[in-house]
Amino acid sequence: MKLYFTSLGCDKNLVDSERMLAVLTERGYTLTDQPEEADAAVVNTCCFIEDAKRESIEQIFELASLKEHGRLKVLVASGCMAERYKDQILDEIPELDAVIGPTAFDKIADAVDEAFEGKRPSYFKDISSDSSYASAPRILTTGGHFAYLKIAEGCNKNCSYCAIPLFRGRYRSYPMEDLLSEARKLAEGGVKELILIAEETTLYGTDLYGKKCLHELLEALCQIPELRWIRILYCYPEEIYPELIDTIAREEKICSYLDLPIQHASDRILKAMHRRTNQAELRGLIQELREKIPGIVLRTTLISGFPGETEEDHEELMGFVKEMRFDRLGAFLYSREEGTAAAAMKGQVPKKIKQRRYDELMSLQQGISLERNHARIGQVLDVFTEGSLPEEGTMCGRSYGDAPEVDGFVFYKPLTDHMSGSFARVRIEEASEYDLYGSEVE
Repeated sequence: MKLYFTSLGCDKNLVDSERMLAVLTERGYTLTDQPEEADAAVVNTCCFIEDAKRESIEQIFELASLKEHGRLKVLVASGCMAERYKDQILDEIPELDAVIGPTAFDKIADAVDEAFEGKRPSYFKDISSDSSYASAPRILTTGGHFAYLKIAEGCNKNCSYCAIPLFRGRYRSYPMEDLLSEARKLAEGGVKELILIAEETTLYGTDLYGKKCLHELLEALCQIPELRWIRILYCYPEEIYPELIDTIAREEKICSYLDLPIQHASDRILKAMHRRTNQAELRGLIQELREKIPGIVLRTTLISGFPGETEEDHEELMGFVKEMRFDRLGAFLYSREEGTAAAAMKGQVPKKIKQRRYDELMSLQQGISLERNHARIGQVLDVFTEGSLPEEGTMCGRSYGDAPEVDGFVFYKPLTDHMSGSFARVRIEEASEYDLYGSEVE
């Protein structure tokens, strides 16, 4: 039996997909990247915001058409959207033959098998119970040279705009010994860059060990000889603590790169978002990080058009971005998610205004990003090679300041061919808004 699998949404969802792929192949299913050749298909869905839900539904319906006009016999939805709408998804999307929630990943092969038998199974477990997850096998989909290590699940923050706790559950860390075992297996299999992820990485250990332990996990990971880079994503600014800063500054393997989703800079809007920082604290943290970790690259995420956001709030955010000069910045239009506190708030901002404010933010950041990249000209950087453009005689990779999927690339003229996953020393000679260009040096 051939099976087509598509993973939507974030890198945390991708790790779930890699777990399910391992379960399916162990059961005997053969994977294909051609949906028209598949006997079964699985869509690991996302529903973080409205656009993500729409993409998940469109993908399901696109595959459903192959059940009418092609070889496909079984169509399964898994993941966040399946969990969030588990009570109605089979009724509302009759094209689906089975659904499973994210904590029931180990039941994916059972669900497909039963669907072939004519049943319409649904598998869901308590969204706060997945203790075996960290030790489950995976099939990497990232090329084998970098991998994500999910260190925790769920979230307790309850930001007013966010529905994640509704379908991912409370915050729970995975045991450090399980994570170190998984990291060693990944490194022994060829992984050179390990990227730590969770809904919030900075709280790691508080539930299991009674204290923040991310720095201890990082120190232990640095002892794995095969690992070259360790990168940290999803660090809530209010949870950054001195030992973590010191560890990042001290350990050579840890990339001087932090992802700090601040969401806004207006104190009034931050309070309405149920965020736990104010603008003064954000300024202080950013200054401290840049002082104690020379060369650190800072990425952030913003929400445009949160309920009640005025032009004054927007201009305050623009001023903050202009002053802080983040190296990397992404933004979302506020999405009104049912079940969240913000969905019931007064002052919902019209989409046209949200879009205009978003466009202004991204236009501002484009100029800042170009300036920050131009400052790299003349520097020699280690570049993690990911591929080549033979027709142009160049290779493509990432610097320590570039996370996969969300940041830019370094394109360079090589002295010799490099395999994906190898490193090259590259002198930067040109820069654009998002990418760098250079030549390999001895």
